[in-house]
Amino acid sequence: MVEASLDPQARSLVTPEGVDLRVRLASAGERATALLIDLAIMLGILIAVSIASAAAAWQLHVGDGGELANEMVGVVWLLLAFILRTFYFTLMECGSRGATFGKRIMGVRVASREGGPLRADAVVARNAMRELELYLPMIAILLSIFSRGEQVSSWIALCGVIWCGIFLLFPFFNRDRLRAGDLIAGTWVLKTPKQKLLPDLASEQARDERFAFTEAQFSVYGVKELQVLETVLRSADGEVMLAVADRIRTKIAWQRAPLEADFDFLNAYYAGLRRRLEQKLLFGVRKRDKFDTGAA
Repeated sequence: MVEASLDPQARSLVTPEGVDLRVRLASAGERATALLIDLAIMLGILIAVSIASAAAAWQLHVGDGGELANEMVGVVWLLLAFILRTFYFTLMECGSRGATFGKRIMGVRVASREGGPLRADAVVARNAMRELELYLPMIAILLSIFSRGEQVSSWIALCGVIWCGIFLLFPFFNRDRLRAGDLIAGTWVLKTPKQKLLPDLASEQARDERFAFTEAQFSVYGVKELQVLETVLRSADGEVMLAVADRIRTKIAWQRAPLEADFDFLNAYYAGLRRRLEQKLLFGVRKRDKFDTGAA
């Protein structure tokens, strides 16, 4: 694991292949900015739809147009606010990018702390906690502002502020900057890695004709695993290469030949997998990782 003194945001993440990767946590500023962007987007949608609803109500010219417009805007606003509050974060983070519009702009994403794929139940759990962390105290504060009882409203506002403060400061009291939802769901927010093919390591050596892999054997992995495999080859760590080679052989049902070197096997598989992925990219097909079954 990277020492905290060198990079306090660096963490170790072990993939299902047993490879120890280095990831970077999103900073508190990046997460806060992403949240503000998402809230601004939600508010903008609410305002735009409310204006459109009011305009539509005025066009009806039924009875008191002003009263009808107010009622229609109120109903639409409440319904849309509920939909956005309930589904905006959950649906977007369940996508392949694991990020809302705000997170994409800030270059961060939600990921599983176990190193596997981000599960839908984890996304639902982390965003369900947002009700307690953000929405309920905000509603309490707004109700206190519009309440007639000054003493009661001031106490409600104070409780709301304290409530918000506890959850806002929660990430500062744990090493991985987890909010309560992350802690429950087993997730964290990371800097999004660049999804691109790395420099061609295979071009440094001639193709090894001893290894003839099939299309089905290449279809098991994608770009993410290709990057991991290059990292393993460049590290030249014998123990890591042995572990990764054994996992890949098992995964693709490869029979190991006598005196077959792990480096030669991994280098040959890397070269073939890279060529296959680049050919697929020419036709607009991209397999992100081994969990992406649609691009196989």
